[in-house]
Amino acid sequence: MIPLFSIGFLEIEWLDIIDVLLVTVLLYQLYKLLTGSVALKIFLGLLSIYLLYLVVKAAGMELLTIILGQFMGVGVLAAIIVFQPEIRRFLLMIGKTTAFNNERLFKSFPWRRSENVDKLSITPFIEAAKSLAGKNTGALIVFARSSELRYFAESGDAIDAMVSKRLLISIFNKNSPLHDGAVIIQGNRIKAARCILPVTESNNVPASMGLRHRAAIGLSEVTDSVVLVVSEETGQISLVRNGEVFRNLSAADLRSKLNHFLFDIEPKVVEKVAAA
Repeated sequence: MIPLFSIGFLEIEWLDIIDVLLVTVLLYQLYKLLTGSVALKIFLGLLSIYLLYLVVKAAGMELLTIILGQFMGVGVLAAIIVFQPEIRRFLLMIGKTTAFNNERLFKSFPWRRSENVDKLSITPFIEAAKSLAGKNTGALIVFARSSELRYFAESGDAIDAMVSKRLLISIFNKNSPLHDGAVIIQGNRIKAARCILPVTESNNVPASMGLRHRAAIGLSEVTDSVVLVVSEETGQISLVRNGEVFRNLSAADLRSKLNHFLFDIEPKVVEKVAAA
């Protein structure tokens, strides 16, 4: 390959520039993933030890080189153990954005859309959300899409029951042992309740949003799920998708957005149907 330009004895090619840009993007994404958490300080500590190892090795300090070399020999395994939550979240983000996990690839198949529409009725969720909001009872409902959410469902109690307004209200009743956590909806069934969701570490979340909203944002950042949140403090109804929060929704807005997010039905179409 013909060199693009030279700097002293270095010959720079297009492939070198692309290589540097890709490494820069990777390091930036790694920084975004670790920033704001204790994992960033651990990473900087490991990096400092590695740089010290290179210095003492170049200086010919044999004893320190042996000691630090033994430490660096198990460094990869130690990093996997220490950064297990961050590595898992990073892989979830990659899996979410990959083309094979994109439902739009199958949008051209008519049976796919009709199957989804027939699978789930959103009316029980809207009625339950209205009832819970009127009583200032908190709720967290996750609509699984292409992601099965088995890991998060296993963190709670399996239910596997048909969706109904009364069942949803009874689950989130303040005296219910299942109310503290999220309900995961798979197809037209309630798969599990009292599920634990990952909390977002973003610093851009307003202080007015509580733990339910932060958990909803955290899950939507790593999966393609849609999350319905009823605030216990204000009684407001919100929807969360792809880390974006749609707050203070009315029943009509909630129906419109659920149809749009879950079934790709445009809001105008929903309004016409509702008016008819």
